[in-house]
Amino acid sequence: MKLTMPHLLLATGLLLGATTAHAALPDEATLYKNPQCGCCDGYDRHLQRTGIDVTIVDDKGLSAIKKAAGVPFGLGACHTIIMDDYVIEGHVPLAAVEALFEQQPDTNGIGLAGMPSGTPGMPGPQMEPYEVYQFRDHQESPFMAL
Repeated sequence: MKLTMPHLLLATGLLLGATTAHAALPDEATLYKNPQCGCCDGYDRHLQRTGIDVTIVDDKGLSAIKKAAGVPFGLGACHTIIMDDYVIEGHVPLAAVEALFEQQPDTNGIGLAGMPSGTPGMPGPQMEPYEVYQFRDHQESPFMAL
């Protein structure tokens, strides 16, 4: 069978579609937070709008959760999320979360330290690039800037 340009384009499109299917976000997440944290509730709503069913746990010690998850000391944020085998620390923009599940790196998770303005759940405009880090065993390295 002779392959023509339309056949090649169709085959390429099917292959690209197959690779993007990997990037699907998990259907469920567990968000650990302080009971009084309103911005954490904002991040929860953000995830739910994307179709993720979020279970909120607000009666656990966040320090112990972060330590067990491998979050580097001093780079924590107001909430910690478990999605499949990964940890999402703080107000990480959805583009970075999607990249994590697309790339599936050998890491404990990704995070964004503090509570940067303009991130999901935080009011205001983005003031500077968001430096998202990845971490493994309490050691961080750059993941991506948004």
